[in-house]
Amino acid sequence: MNDINENICVLFVEDDETIAYLVKDNLELKGYKVLHSANGANGIELFKNNKLNLCILDVMLPDIDGFKLAEEIRKSDPALPILFLTARSLVEDRIKGFSVGADDYIIKPFSMQELLLRMEVFLKRNQINNHSSEEVFKLGNTQFDYKNLELKYKEKLENLTQREGDLLKLFIQNNNRLVKREEILRTIWGDDDYFLGRSLDVFISRLRKLLRADTKILIENVHGVGFRLKY
Repeated sequence: MNDINENICVLFVEDDETIAYLVKDNLELKGYKVLHSANGANGIELFKNNKLNLCILDVMLPDIDGFKLAEEIRKSDPALPILFLTARSLVEDRIKGFSVGADDYIIKPFSMQELLLRMEVFLKRNQINNHSSEEVFKLGNTQFDYKNLELKYKEKLENLTQREGDLLKLFIQNNNRLVKREEILRTIWGDDDYFLGRSLDVFISRLRKLLRADTKILIENVHGVGFRLKY
């Protein structure tokens, strides 16, 4: 057993018995504690009653689908990493996955090595955030607490997902500088393929919506090139 992972609890919601067995078995061999559910309703109960470090969700479930399940999780915990593991490979499905709060989207068939590597990225990032010094940024009249993934404008508090927080922090670190799409995609996702380019636009729209109350902040789109944060 890998002692490094023994305190990490993963919620795994998958109704295919074979895939469920293989993934659960491999994760437990790596030392992870895995809470498995074959349906969305029980998945919600496991989420509510356990301290989790990461969620792996199928999309096509027999009752509450994975998209709805992710939305329910996001209402209570905006920072918990959520990975979709699904056969739904259409670009529209992937974009919907990100729009409901997913951090990653893995298409079946997949390799366990790929799944483990992607999990480690988010688990390591959360560990760094939990042990790092507080990072609070002021942009316009808005305060951004990166460590806690919180935006505060006047008395209104908004929660961000980890991806949204990473993206906003990248923009802040490059304030008033044009950040090219390729740079954003490689920095935040580690890739710059066509699908991720489409999903980036979803995240930009979500950030604009979160920041729109503060008229001193602007995310400028330089068509076909990239984005520039101004405040």
